[in-house]
Amino acid sequence: MSQSPLMQPLMLGNLELKNRVVMAPLTRARAGKDRVPTEMMAEYYAQRASAGLIISEATVISEQAIGWINTPGIYNDEQVAGWANVVRSVHAAGGKMFLQLWHMGRSSHSSFHDGQPPVSASAIKISPSAGEAHTYDGKQPYETPRALTSEEIPGVVADYRAAAAHAQAAGFDGVEIHAANGYLIDQFLQSKTNHRTDLYGGSIENRYRFLGEVVAAVTEVFDASQVGVRLSPNGVYNDMGSADFREQFTYAAEQLSPLGLAYLHVVDGLAFGFHENGKPMTLAEFRQVFSGLLMGNCGYDQEMAEAAIESGAADLIAFGRPFISNPDLAERFAHQWPLAPIADTKLWYGAGPDAQGYTDFPTFAEASAAR
Repeated sequence: MSQSPLMQPLMLGNLELKNRVVMAPLTRARAGKDRVPTEMMAEYYAQRASAGLIISEATVISEQAIGWINTPGIYNDEQVAGWANVVRSVHAAGGKMFLQLWHMGRSSHSSFHDGQPPVSASAIKISPSAGEAHTYDGKQPYETPRALTSEEIPGVVADYRAAAAHAQAAGFDGVEIHAANGYLIDQFLQSKTNHRTDLYGGSIENRYRFLGEVVAAVTEVFDASQVGVRLSPNGVYNDMGSADFREQFTYAAEQLSPLGLAYLHVVDGLAFGFHENGKPMTLAEFRQVFSGLLMGNCGYDQEMAEAAIESGAADLIAFGRPFISNPDLAERFAHQWPLAPIADTKLWYGAGPDAQGYTDFPTFAEASAAR
C-alpha cells in the first residue's frame, strides 16, 4: 500500500473507504431533457471507482429545482431506475457513491418553469457580472426570483426528503446536501441573498433554519452517518459573499457538529474566486467547531491534499477537474504517475450522446499501452 496519507483507508459511518480521494460533484450535463441517467453515465462513474468515494453530479430534487440543461433528476421512477444502474456499475467496480441533492433557486431561469420566475430566499437577482443561466435557448440573463413564502418552505423540505428516499431506492450509499455555491440553501444561509423578516431570515440563527430543516428531513430517510453537507464560505460563484460570512458559517458548522453526519464538505480553496469580505475561512477553523469528518475541496493537488490530511486539518479531499481527464486519479496518486492535462472547458457541458470529453479519457495504463 502507498504510504501517502491520501491512500489510507477510512471509516465513513459503516462504510469502509479504500482511500481518502473523493470525486467531487461535477456538472457534466449528459442526462438529456428527461433528466434520466444514461448507460454512458454509468460507464463514466464506474471508470472513476478507484476513488474512495464518488459524489454524484448535482441532481435536482424536483421540477422546481431545475435550472441547467441536461442535468439529472431524482424525482421520478425513471430517474431512480437510471441512477440504480449507475450505482450498480460503481459498486461492481468496487466503488462507493453518494448522490448530491440540488435545488438551484435563483440561479435558474423562467424558461424551465413555464415562464414563471425561479424561487429564492428573497427577490434579489444575480448580478449580470456573475454570468448567465444555461438554458435550452443558450445562455440567458438571470432574472429577479420570487421569494418563497413561509407556507411554501415545508413543501420544499418535503421535496428533499422525497429525493433522499428515491436515492435510497436507487441504492446509493448516502447523500450529500448541496448547501454551497449560491444555490437555494446557500441563498437562505447568506445575508447577501436573504433579506427575509420571517422565521427564515433576519438573524444568523434564522438564516440557518432552512438548512437545519432539510438536514432533519433527509436524516429521517438515511442514517445521519450516511448524510454529508457541503458549504462554500469563501466562494463568489453565483454572486455570493456576505459581510458576516465567518459568523454565519461558524454557526452552521456548530449546529451540524452534534448530528453525527458522514462529513462536512467545505469548499475552502479559492480557485474559483474569493469574495474578500475578510480572511478566507480555513479547514483548521472548521476543525475547531465541527467534531466529525472534514472534507476539503477546490484547487487541491496531491501535495496540498497530503499536507492537509497529515496536519489533521482534513480527513478527505475532493478533486473535481482532475477527475474529468484522469478517470484513474486515485491510482495515479498511489503510484506517483503523471496526470493528464485538465480537459478543455468546451467539453464539460456536452449534451451527448457522444462520449467525446466524457468517457473517452484513457487511464494511465491505457495511455501507456497506446504509446
